Amino acid sequence: MTYDYTIIGGGIVGLSTAWQLQQRYPDKKILLIEKEAGYAQHQTGHNSGVIHAGVYYAPGSLKAQFCKAGVAATIDFCEKHDIDYEQCGKLLVATDEQEYQRMYRQVCEKMAEEFIALGGETALAHQVTGLIESQEEITVFANHHGKDVKFATKFLIACAGLAADRVAKMLTIDIDFQIIPYRGEYYRLPPKHNQIVNHLIYPIPNPDLPFLGVHLTRMIDGSVTVGPNAVQGFKREGYGKYNFSFKDTLDMITFGGFWKASFKHLRAGLSETKNSWYKPGYLKRVQKYCPQLTLADLQPYPAGIRAQAVLANGDLVHDFLFAESPRSLHVCNAPSPAATSAIPIGNYICDKVGEKTGEVS
Repeated sequence: MTYDYTIIGGGIVGLSTAWQLQQRYPDKKILLIEKEAGYAQHQTGHNSGVIHAGVYYAPGSLKAQFCKAGVAATIDFCEKHDIDYEQCGKLLVATDEQEYQRMYRQVCEKMAEEFIALGGETALAHQVTGLIESQEEITVFANHHGKDVKFATKFLIACAGLAADRVAKMLTIDIDFQIIPYRGEYYRLPPKHNQIVNHLIYPIPNPDLPFLGVHLTRMIDGSVTVGPNAVQGFKREGYGKYNFSFKDTLDMITFGGFWKASFKHLRAGLSETKNSWYKPGYLKRVQKYCPQLTLADLQPYPAGIRAQAVLANGDLVHDFLFAESPRSLHVCNAPSPAATSAIPIGNYICDKVGEKTGEVS
């Protein structure tokens, strides 16, 4: 069988794209391939669970546009499918002159259900190992529990997150960026502090960095988390405290853009690293908003990994970044708030695909 469209990536951006593409083209055969055995196993399932308002993002940027539209679309989706959410408000705090089940996994599961109900197909636990593009189609090679399989598709959409650069290179697309992993470490406060804040408490944004900084978040279950920081990672899927991948690290340190970016932001990077290993340093950042907290209040909570696209010149990509070949479109950088913005992002991708293929929805 040859599919009309194939999407690589079962995170919220890939699922949103697949779901909306199937709505636009109900008669098309559409396949979503995900290497894990479930959806939202990486960036989507390891974020703060916040529906962002968009105040952090540059006016006119795709991030700002998608976020503004995404807030309403996400809330509407949650209400339609009885997914719990809470509009508790956000408080931005200037502290100096410069200054295990999360909602988005439920959204992904429901999007997958909707996609399948419309006639879409999914292939979980299929890791893409190679791509070959011809004039007529793209052949997708994958490994499924040790067995080699392949699919044929007329058009490919890659929403590969932490592997975005590697998937693009499979089609020998000329790219000038690499995905660099940054760990976002969180703590959860003990239940006695569940009422310590009534809103989301955020720092004033630093326009030089795409990271939001440590903040306090009221979770949907009533608990409060603090974080994330942004620490250099040495493994793209390293969610534990001690993580190292020889391949990931070698790819990173042999990329000139990594060193340029590290030197550009050396002071911030050293501060993040220190506070990662020195818990009182992390606590001091949190105490800017809640001075009464102590070290004992910072309890373990799962970390996340941010797939940050870094250009060869060392610039951190702040906005969305796309690459393409005649029969493929690659989402190379889907920065925060990609989860909030997933529905308008998917719609935007469908528009771009329609322009490339000449399909009229």
